[in-house]
Amino acid sequence: MSPVGAQRARAAFLCACALDVEVRKPGNVSRASPGHGMTAELFISSATAAAEALFQPGARVGERIEAAVAASWAVAGCNTNLGIVLLCAPIARALESLPPAVPSPTQLQSEVEAVLTALDLEDARAAFRAIAQANPGGLGAAPREDVRAVPGVDLRAAMALAAGRDAIAREYRDGFPLVFGQGLAALGAGFAPHADAASGAPDRATEAAVQRLYLTLLARVADSHIVRIHGEAVAQTVMAAAQPWLDLLHAGARPGDDAAFAAWDASLKAARLNPGTTADLTVATLFVAGLVRPA
Repeated sequence: MSPVGAQRARAAFLCACALDVEVRKPGNVSRASPGHGMTAELFISSATAAAEALFQPGARVGERIEAAVAASWAVAGCNTNLGIVLLCAPIARALESLPPAVPSPTQLQSEVEAVLTALDLEDARAAFRAIAQANPGGLGAAPREDVRAVPGVDLRAAMALAAGRDAIAREYRDGFPLVFGQGLAALGAGFAPHADAASGAPDRATEAAVQRLYLTLLARVADSHIVRIHGEAVAQTVMAAAQPWLDLLHAGARPGDDAAFAAWDASLKAARLNPGTTADLTVATLFVAGLVRPA
């Protein structure tokens, strides 16, 4: 990746992480609504800290994950972005094998698939150490290839074993179909991430697109973080609650202006329901959207 390409990739990542907290996404931390013992500023600091490791030239995926999680932990003292790092590290690595021209979504996804295919045991060892350090909520113990033990298989194979209980693991197993499929489609043709340079506040079209992306994923896929901590039935209720808001967005309404939308956000936080995996997938999709040619 050229210096210009590296700079553009880093900027796309930081923009995606900024939009993650600039736009209200019910259940997740935002500038308008801190929660789960965390603030938006903590997420921004973590993203800035992680960026150097994620875009380290020549680094393998596992190295990027381990170094980025360590850097984030050093500034935040808690897990703010493990899922984001896990999703974005293969994308960052894939960019180094592409020509300087802005890739199409298909070109980038194809190169991500090549990166996933090449993952090895060293990648697994580094990623396992990072996951164990971050210690995400509801991690528990796995019957095979537990992250607190030394892995016996490559990282993609380990993710395949976890795919039944984790959406990020399924992305590794299946070649990122949510990010490049439903995710980009939800943003819509021609979407270009944009935040005001002075205030960081997104324009209204960007806000609507981010909420449409988030609510699409939330309504279609049971959030792994909620499932691990609260169970499948609770995750299904959150999915059902997301659908009416998604319908309103498709009808041209602006949930961000509705007090009931903010109330739903507050109620999820009060019940300690954090759709964290959905937020991670949202950031990864926004990152990709900032890298590729609009469809």
